[in-house]
Amino acid sequence: MARVTNTPKRLARKRRLLKAAKGFWGRRKNQYKVMKETVHRAWQYAYRGRRLKKRDFRSMWIVRVSAATRARGVMYSRFIAGLKKAGIQLDRKSLSEIAIHDPKGFDVIVKLAQAS
Repeated sequence: MARVTNTPKRLARKRRLLKAAKGFWGRRKNQYKVMKETVHRAWQYAYRGRRLKKRDFRSMWIVRVSAATRARGVMYSRFIAGLKKAGIQLDRKSLSEIAIHDPKGFDVIVKLAQAS
C-alpha cells in the first residue's frame, strides 16, 4: 500500500506561512519551524492589537471631549451626566469630532447638558 503524504495541503500551508513571513529577517523567513513560531506570534500580537486599538481610540476621544468641556468651564463627568439627563445620545467619537470641527455646535450641546 502506498504511503499517503498529504502533500498538496501541507504545501499550501507552507506557502501561506511563507507569504505571511515576507519581510522577516534571517531564519525567521526561510526555516519552517522558526518561521511558523514567528508568524503565529505575530498573528497573536495582531489579534491583541485590534482589541487594544478600540480602547486607545475611546480614551483619545474622552481626552478630546474633556479638554473641550474644560475650556468651557464644565467637568467631563458632569457634561456626560448632563447629556444623559437631557436625553442626548451622542457617542464619544461624534462628540470629539463636533468639538474639533464645529465649536459653536459643541457650545450648544454643552449648554443643553448644563441646563439639565
